[in-house]
Amino acid sequence: MRIVFMGTPDFSVPVLEALVREGHEVAGVVTQPDRPKGRGKAVLMTPVKEKALELGLPVYQPAKVREEGFVEVLKGLRPDIMVVVAFGQILTKTVLRIPPKGCVNVHASLLPKYRGAAPIQWAIIDGEKETGVTTMMMDEGIDTGDMLEKAVVAIAPDETGDSLHDKLSQAGAGLIISTLKKIEDGTIERTPQTDEGTCYAKMLKKTMGDIDWTMEAAAIERLVRGLNSWPGTYTRWKGKTLKIWKAAVEEGRWEGRCGQVVSTEGNRILVKTGKGALSLLELQPEGKKRMAADAFLRGYPVEAGTVFAEET
Repeated sequence: MRIVFMGTPDFSVPVLEALVREGHEVAGVVTQPDRPKGRGKAVLMTPVKEKALELGLPVYQPAKVREEGFVEVLKGLRPDIMVVVAFGQILTKTVLRIPPKGCVNVHASLLPKYRGAAPIQWAIIDGEKETGVTTMMMDEGIDTGDMLEKAVVAIAPDETGDSLHDKLSQAGAGLIISTLKKIEDGTIERTPQTDEGTCYAKMLKKTMGDIDWTMEAAAIERLVRGLNSWPGTYTRWKGKTLKIWKAAVEEGRWEGRCGQVVSTEGNRILVKTGKGALSLLELQPEGKKRMAADAFLRGYPVEAGTVFAEET
């Protein structure tokens, strides 16, 4: 089929590669405008743009895809169908009606659960045992269109936001090929979504990573994994930010305040929480590299009784 592809981040790239590999005609690739990033504010191409140029595909970067001028560009590309993966702009009814076979979205959850911007991370934070990807026929709502196909992916006990991102990205690449084949031969089945069992995966913010030590240790550990690598979790120690990259739950009861270090034996830093304790296994002091707990303790002695998040 003749396809217009819309996507922006790393998550979208495997789907674009799969479309080309399977012999579909990608008439154009639409991605967000290049933007400055990092401390040096260098203007960087989006991951999708990089891959599209590598594949020799035409790239379009409208500030607003709904603008009349760009709508005419899309019409001129004459797509049979549009494939949208984490594009980052809302498509209007006018845009959705351009391709005769509609617009298909690859969404990183088992819809109708986890509609919204950050389904991958919230599935880990909420303690789900499995998640997946869903192909969906787009409508004007936010992830509310008819479901087409699903691929289930198990969430490992040590799963992080980054590792699950990569698993789901590859799963989406396989699923879109199956979905497009069924659309092309007329065998695809559409299942309308209901609001039963749904929840909204709100956008991530840096402040979400500020650890509340009154939470249960298990909930904090899931937060550490879910927000790895962005925005990451952290606490305050000696007036500076201390990032927590890896942790483990320790069952039991300990005396003291929530956030208090109860032990530094065995090359670990054991911190009391609202329920149980959290063993900090990998940390990163402000302005330094991340390191294992034993290396951290050699350079930054932490005494039992220290209370994290307490300004000193």
